[in-house]
Amino acid sequence: MRQYKIGFSIWGFLLFLIVMAPTLIWLAVPAPHDILRAESQTELADTIASVCQVLSVAALCLVVNPDSGPLRPTPLLAGVVICIVLYGSGWLLYYAGMTAPGVILLLTIPPCGAFLLFALDRKNIPALIPAGIFSLCHLYYGIVNYILY
Repeated sequence: MRQYKIGFSIWGFLLFLIVMAPTLIWLAVPAPHDILRAESQTELADTIASVCQVLSVAALCLVVNPDSGPLRPTPLLAGVVICIVLYGSGWLLYYAGMTAPGVILLLTIPPCGAFLLFALDRKNIPALIPAGIFSLCHLYYGIVNYILY
């Protein structure tokens, strides 16, 4: 932990805002055939996911590894952009009324991938661990509640 500094990562914060924007829109404007508002069958996993999401976002925004250097184009950051585009595509399909398993996976995997890849690029292990746990719980939530139901 010695190599990490408490600071503010504007890039981590912007990533959080970009990933959260579709969810905020969804909260305000329900989609047609909105299956995501159904009661969850995975309450324990949801609680663990929520705690880990807060921890990972806090670490992405407030823990800085000076060894990661300035933000510059890398394959990992290209992966972050691809994840964001896939995630946005999933929301467009969902608002078009599609709720197929592939759409649910587009709403589940890419946002997690964006956080994981960003944490890897920034060499932010304190963010990577809770982001990994969040990812597993979020995937479990999506599969159990919307694919296997």
